[in-house]
Amino acid sequence: MRSPDEATIVLVEDDPNIADLVDMYLRKDGYRVYQAADGETGLKLAKDHRPCMVILDIGLPGGMDGLTVCRELRAVSDVPIIFLTARDDEIDRIIGLEMGSDDYVTKPFSPRELMARVRAVMRRVEGSGTTAMSPVLAVGSVEVDTARREVRLDGGQVALTVREFDLLQFLTENQGLALSRRQLLDGVWGYDWIGDERTVDVHVLQLRKKLGDALPLTTVRGVGYRLG
Repeated sequence: MRSPDEATIVLVEDDPNIADLVDMYLRKDGYRVYQAADGETGLKLAKDHRPCMVILDIGLPGGMDGLTVCRELRAVSDVPIIFLTARDDEIDRIIGLEMGSDDYVTKPFSPRELMARVRAVMRRVEGSGTTAMSPVLAVGSVEVDTARREVRLDGGQVALTVREFDLLQFLTENQGLALSRRQLLDGVWGYDWIGDERTVDVHVLQLRKKLGDALPLTTVRGVGYRLG
């Protein structure tokens, strides 16, 4: 399969007014945009064009909503996904993050806010391959290969989303330190990220599910988390 197109974004949104507005801002930022108004079409576009990002509405018409599209994509790809949700519903946000989305924006939203989220995610993706530290970091039997963006457990590869990998890398680079949720958000999501600090908890839960007891990640009461 060919590598993801660095200038292509698939936008899956059934409201034509929102879709066209977001499309315009993305194109002004230099992206090629493929639009879909339903989940089936959006999934096909994402598989056909291998975009650098998918922006995905949760509440899509038909038999395939945004959560289902996300699940299908995560089975075959680690492409960054930003969810659009019609209401500030914590359940939607948590389910979306647990299924592997990298961020979310609640409607109504400013196009500039969405573009800030897009740029923040892309900065993490584009800058993640460079580090002054060893390209392979280790904690217990878990290895974090920062150059290849791979995580290995007992020699086998473990699939993580972009944000899960970034969080694990940041924790591994700061082993032994008790880090607050705010410090983790600033270090992984970026200083310009706006949202609920419990987003960190959801991603920590996913890391624990995928790596189990092999990951010595401790909850520090009243502070946040410590690795090692």
